[in-house]
Amino acid sequence: MSHTLDVITYGEAMAMFVATAPGPLAQATQFTKRIAGADLNVAVGLSRLGFHVGYVSRVGQDSFGEYVLETLAREGIDASRVAVDPQYPTGFQLKSRADDGSDPRVEYFRKGSAASRLSRADYVADYVLSARHLHLTGVAPAISASSCELASHLAREMRAAGRSISFDPNLRPTLWPSATEMVSTLNALASLSDWVLPGLAEGQQLTGYDTPADIARFYLDRGARGVAIKLGAAGAYYQTADGAEGVADGVRVERVVDTVGAGDGFAVGVVSALLEGLSAEQAVARGNRIGALAIQVIGDSEGLPTRAALEVLEQTARLGCEPESIPSV
Repeated sequence: MSHTLDVITYGEAMAMFVATAPGPLAQATQFTKRIAGADLNVAVGLSRLGFHVGYVSRVGQDSFGEYVLETLAREGIDASRVAVDPQYPTGFQLKSRADDGSDPRVEYFRKGSAASRLSRADYVADYVLSARHLHLTGVAPAISASSCELASHLAREMRAAGRSISFDPNLRPTLWPSATEMVSTLNALASLSDWVLPGLAEGQQLTGYDTPADIARFYLDRGARGVAIKLGAAGAYYQTADGAEGVADGVRVERVVDTVGAGDGFAVGVVSALLEGLSAEQAVARGNRIGALAIQVIGDSEGLPTRAALEVLEQTARLGCEPESIPSV
């Protein structure tokens, strides 16, 4: 089968309302509408870098659903497998604005959403298997049992077809019936993946190990080809099945505006580099750069760079002139 898509992902795209002024969410009176969804952020970032990306989802037959579809079209993402559900609504979320580098408060309104009705019925083999890579997060499997079944089916089918898979656990404990179910389900998905991309705290919770090396070994022993562990400002640790290991230093930024989306930016960098045949070290370094861009703007995906912007940053680094901090692009 020829590859008509470079990457496919699936999940819940939501309308997001971000407070225009800093302060408690309960006191916010004005908001700006944006788009949100961990898997969608990665789709947007990869599309901006020139990859042909397909997105599988469900939205309601409402204005939020129209907004999601308009955003996908504007970002050049193939939405031919995004179903419009006349019965269930598109989810949305409210987010506070934090201007001191702290994590903003986010409240979700997604129960009974159209995307929570995702199931194996949304799997179309000819479409999915036309992609050479699948990116999964731990968010979509958490929104319903049927969506979780779809995640497992996607991973198994892509693996059987010899495609590559990346997995970002993106823990959302409040969406799971129990911590035990969350851990077992997400580790099962990780065992089907080539690259596993947890944060350090996520890896500790999922594996029971403390150090990045031990967390990485846990997933390598279960079949992963590589593991990249986000360490916050310290950068990221990586280890591969063929013996590569190291830490890519973090990138200092001029000002942290919004921490949400940093991990998705990291995934964009790692996945894009690996698909281009770059080394694990180069992939993790790119992940750090794009993650640094993502946290300097309001919104989950607004800071993700175009290919031209990324090439400027990487050319600077190749010349040995990596700036002390990366300005927003």
